Amino acid sequence: MRVDFDRIIDRRHTGSVKWSRYGDALPLWVADMDFSAPEPVVQALRERVEHQIFGYTLPPEDLGEAVRAWLRRRHGWEVEQEAISFVPGVMRGVNSVARAVGRPGDGILVQPPVYFPFLVVPENSERVLEQAPVRPVNGRYQIDFDAFEQAITDRTRLFLLCNPHNPLGRVFTTMELERLAEICLRRNIVISSDEIHGDLIFNGHKHIPIAALAPEIAAKTVTTFAPSKTFNIPGLSCSIMIIQDAELRAQVKAAGAGLVGGVNVMGYAAALAAYQEGEEWLLQLLEYLQENRDYTLDFVGTRLPGIEMAPVEGTFLAWLDCRSSAACLSHDGEEGNAHEFFLQRANVALNEGATFGSGGEGFVRLNFGCTRATLVQALERMEGALEEGRAAADSSGRGTRCG
Repeated sequence: MRVDFDRIIDRRHTGSVKWSRYGDALPLWVADMDFSAPEPVVQALRERVEHQIFGYTLPPEDLGEAVRAWLRRRHGWEVEQEAISFVPGVMRGVNSVARAVGRPGDGILVQPPVYFPFLVVPENSERVLEQAPVRPVNGRYQIDFDAFEQAITDRTRLFLLCNPHNPLGRVFTTMELERLAEICLRRNIVISSDEIHGDLIFNGHKHIPIAALAPEIAAKTVTTFAPSKTFNIPGLSCSIMIIQDAELRAQVKAAGAGLVGGVNVMGYAAALAAYQEGEEWLLQLLEYLQENRDYTLDFVGTRLPGIEMAPVEGTFLAWLDCRSSAACLSHDGEEGNAHEFFLQRANVALNEGATFGSGGEGFVRLNFGCTRATLVQALERMEGALEEGRAAADSSGRGTRCG
């Protein structure tokens, strides 16, 4: 059965963060899609509700095997049952790892611009933030491995990897991951790999779990992911940690004791149904998202002059460079803030690039995980706002800086 991803579901007045934060603006910001969950997931939740009791719960007996089968089938990664644990959120897991590895005052390395909760993990665990930026080379973001190693200090104990990378849309290759892993192993650094977008990969690319590369890498890696992005169920708060080394697993468990609780009953039910019966829905979703990505890339390239979009290899997030249009993006006398400009002039809510850390200034992140009609409407609003901004810049003599 074909899934109707064009169906518009009204999310206003439902408590949706995405649709409430910015009033009546079209929201293309937080990484939350506007599609209904797979029907098997919805049916599993209905059946659980009809049971009418929602007590403390254990993971379903079949869930571990469902996760193992999914990883084996989709990513060619074989993991043992004892390596799997469940947590109520990927960042809960990442913060537990940060508390488990090293001591207060040690360093945690990140690759900005990056998912902004990464930037506060060191502070949360009384560690120090260290940074090795990923930079664009001919429009595509690349890892500078020399700079990565130079960013490592004697106190660096943990590297937070985001793959696929949010917000840059990169799906790192086997060669890139092997080089990162080689450096980390040589410098005795544990890897915490956030792979929550690992199922959302476009044609021509493949997600490689870094822990799947070699046993010695697996022994120094904690992998976190979830069905939340894959099947659009983030509000159900069920995430997965893979820790293949028994000693590291015990350390992370101890660090989360009293802080990281269990998953709720509905989250477990949804995860089991998603991994057992959601693959066909995902395949259709990927087709739709790829068409949205291509539409966005073409629109930006032809109708939003002065704005450039980085290639999106995975995720449903586009990273837009607005720096060449700074003079056109003035609002209330403040020049160059693309987020505020599009919010106030186009009534479109995007993510402010600067919140993703170093290298994000002058950028915005756009979520194309929405109906085509919503995407078209938002992009056309942005086009109209830019045209007005360009006309205003021309009349004030700033037009040559509009890109």
